[in-house]
Amino acid sequence: MRPDRLVVGEVRGPEVTDLLAALNTGHEGGCGTVHANAASDVPARLEALGSTAGLDRAALHSQLAAALSVVIHMVRDHGGRRRVAEVHVLERDSAGLVTTVPAAVWGEDGFERARGWDRLAGLCGRAGSAP
Repeated sequence: MRPDRLVVGEVRGPEVTDLLAALNTGHEGGCGTVHANAASDVPARLEALGSTAGLDRAALHSQLAAALSVVIHMVRDHGGRRRVAEVHVLERDSAGLVTTVPAAVWGEDGFERARGWDRLAGLCGRAGSAP
């Protein structure tokens, strides 16, 4: 088997190690679902889930930095439909911990570029493209 993309369903516990392992196998892309209050909360949420699997903080952040490039935060709008609220890219801080950086956030007129936009555009191969 040589899949082009990997999709791992929702992780709620120790199976976070399966998600990170799957995303760190050299495939061109993949995705998974984790519940968090905001895109910026994903690293902390994954830390908590990783601790249930016996991963220490440093190991989790090493795996996370290698596995993920983008976090997409979905919300329900007032009509009950799901929509993208924000897109964040990942970076490591001076301590080696993964943090998220807003790249595109939903505003009054649609998506607005944020500090991580150039990095997101680079990942998409379209530097400077409009959201």
